[in-house]
Amino acid sequence: MRPIGSGLSNVGRKRLTNEDAFLVDNELGLYVVADGMGGHSAGEVASEEAVETLHGMVRREMHVLEELDVLSATDGEQTDGVDGLQRARRVLESAIQAATYMVYGLSEADPERKGMGTTMSALLIRGEHAVTAQVGDSRIYRVREGVAEQITEDHTLVAWQIKKGLITEEEAQHSRQKNVITRAVGSREYVQVDTSGLQLQSGDAYLLCSDGLHGYVGIEEVADLTVLGPELAVQRAIDVANERGGRDNITSIVVELR
Repeated sequence: MRPIGSGLSNVGRKRLTNEDAFLVDNELGLYVVADGMGGHSAGEVASEEAVETLHGMVRREMHVLEELDVLSATDGEQTDGVDGLQRARRVLESAIQAATYMVYGLSEADPERKGMGTTMSALLIRGEHAVTAQVGDSRIYRVREGVAEQITEDHTLVAWQIKKGLITEEEAQHSRQKNVITRAVGSREYVQVDTSGLQLQSGDAYLLCSDGLHGYVGIEEVADLTVLGPELAVQRAIDVANERGGRDNITSIVVELR
């Protein structure tokens, strides 16, 4: 299986600048969406620096990633208990921690950028396996056999409240706190990163997006978008979000396994 991805970002209809950043590296099999936050263009700096740092770190760990390429279709466990998937998860987690330290250091050096940060959703595809890494409320969806599933967890206050049974899904839609993020890359020196390993299937498609898209597009619409193919799908996603309001920056990446 070979991943083919395409990405696109748009400022939207209300914002003056685009603080999102993204990466599509089909050769490496790495795809990233980052949604920056902070005043005086600090969000733009945070997202761009974070994506660049993560990309560089992953490229330098190619010798680890090559283990994923030779894993069988089973779980790939070795006698030492540390398989290629676990190593790849550590690579992505370490890369995001490095990005966190970089962004935090830049914010500490410039008072106007104090407190800047960014979300990060990353997908790494190697051979028959993939790894995801997540911080914040950008998302990754998987479409398999025509059914879409959100495979990352939002790090927001309302998501935590839903998980604890404090509010319902419907109440969350109208909450004044629905945009409150509980984790971000760069707001502190360290961040907790969620990672997971995936077994791939031929025909799978993945959508990575910032909240400027998933705030307008329901999960029931994701499969219909990805069936268009990566290039058409990302453009259609931008168009839909803008048609429905475009209040935020909009970024989408669509990846197909061929």
